Amino acid sequence: MKTVYFDSAATTAIDAEVKEAMIAAMDSYGNPSSTHNIGRKSKIIIERVRKNIATELNCLPGEIFFTSGGTEADNMAIHCAVRDLGVTRIISSPIEHHAVGHTAEAIHKKYGTTITYLSVDSLGHIDLNELSEHLADKIHTLVSLMHANNEIATLIPIKAVAKICRENGAYFHSDTVQTIGHYSFDLKELDIDFITCAAHKFHGPKGVGFLYINKNVRIHSMIHGGAQERGLRGGTENTSGIVGLSKAFDLAYKDVAEHQKYVQGLKNHMISQLRKNMEGVEFHGEIDPNKSLYTVLNVCLPKTEKSGLLLFTLDLKGIACSGGSACSSGAVLGSHVLAGINAPSDKPNARFSFSRYTTKEEIDFTIGVLKEIYTGVLV
Repeated sequence: MKTVYFDSAATTAIDAEVKEAMIAAMDSYGNPSSTHNIGRKSKIIIERVRKNIATELNCLPGEIFFTSGGTEADNMAIHCAVRDLGVTRIISSPIEHHAVGHTAEAIHKKYGTTITYLSVDSLGHIDLNELSEHLADKIHTLVSLMHANNEIATLIPIKAVAKICRENGAYFHSDTVQTIGHYSFDLKELDIDFITCAAHKFHGPKGVGFLYINKNVRIHSMIHGGAQERGLRGGTENTSGIVGLSKAFDLAYKDVAEHQKYVQGLKNHMISQLRKNMEGVEFHGEIDPNKSLYTVLNVCLPKTEKSGLLLFTLDLKGIACSGGSACSSGAVLGSHVLAGINAPSDKPNARFSFSRYTTKEEIDFTIGVLKEIYTGVLV
């Protein structure tokens, strides 16, 4: 049976060159915190990676802190901002990833921190004027807004948000897990306090990522038990994973503009073919290429008698896609993102997410399967 993969927003396939780099790095088995020669070799490898990433992002190596991935990085930024920076209010949105939303709720219960949710329109856009109005009261605030929504692809104007936050003395954290490795960042120009990364979103290994912390921000460790990562994250560093992150990072930015062009072309093709072949098809979130993440397309399909079995049927046909975030796939409730934009709940949806390995032929195959599924079952 033919199989195709349309769930790259959940995780991507590891690049062969990344695997090779990781295997080679496993020979550097010394503990990076050891003072002997074998340990120092591992430490040198890690610091080279840190410098490599910082060079691409135009920041200081000392502003990059390796973590186990995006969820830990989000947790660290939000938790430490409240604990260490005097933040008494978090401004966010109702459609953030649970790594942000659930963390903010837990901090509210622990510290009594106020949470203010910005309004979002039917496409998932925030209102910058509303943000400015909230920040005008000068309450010590952390603004936490994801750069690109992982379910509906809508981008925030991250530079404009950063400017508003800086002008009003607020800290700004953005979950950039879906956009690091897919867009270029100049962190000196952006002037943001925290961004996050997970290597497995751009063909690197799972279980490794980083948190960028602006040099002007002073926080303390959230994970205790060692002085690793300059005292901000206890625990022996994952040397081979960090090397895999670096290799995937290099490959992602080798020709990021060409990659964007190729994958956006795939997304455009799927949109046009769905419109051509599926009467009544709609899309959740933004699809304007200038306002949406080019790797994600959330499709609102016509009602059918078998809506609840759509994803299962696609899977049986060899098509791997998602009904929302993979992190929420075990939840009984539907997508909080779709609920947050008041999307119709009586129609099935499917999130198709693309990578450099996706082909037009796979899209055409999927369109054919959808037509087959819908033949005779429209209501």
